Amino acid sequence: QEQLVESGGGLVQPGGSLSLSCAASGSSFDFYAVGWFRQAPGKEREGVSCISSGDGRTDYTDSVKGRFTISRDNAKRTVYLHMHSLKSEDTAVYFCATAYYTDSLRCGLVVSESDYWGQGTQVTVSS
Repeated sequence: QEQLVESGGGLVQPGGSLSLSCAASGSSFDFYAVGWFRQAPGKEREGVSCISSGDGRTDYTDSVKGRFTISRDNAKRTVYLHMHSLKSEDTAVYFCATAYYTDSLRCGLVVSESDYWGQGTQVTVSS
C-alpha cells in the first residue's frame, strides 16, 4: 500500500513558478505510474500530468503543455511537478496519485484509474 504526501503549494503571482513534491512511503513505488491531478472549487477533478513507471514517459493535459514538467526520482520515492508561467486558472488543490498498469510505459490522466491518493496541496495564483 502506498501513502502519498504532497508539499510545495502556496500563493504565487501570475507568471510565477512553483514546484510540487509527492513523497511516497510504500515499497512498490517503482512499479506505479504517478499522476498529478487538480480540483478547483465547483469543478471536477482533472488530470494534469503523469509519468510512467518505466523509462519516465510523460503526458500532459493541453492547458499546461510547455509550462509544467513532471519528473520522478525513484531512489527518493518522489515525483515532482515544476510549474512555470502560472495563470489564475491554475488555482486549485493539487493531488498526486498512483496507478498500476501492466504496461510500464503507460501513464494516464484518468481519475478512475488511480488508486492511492495524497491529501492535496493548495496552489493559488493571484496578484
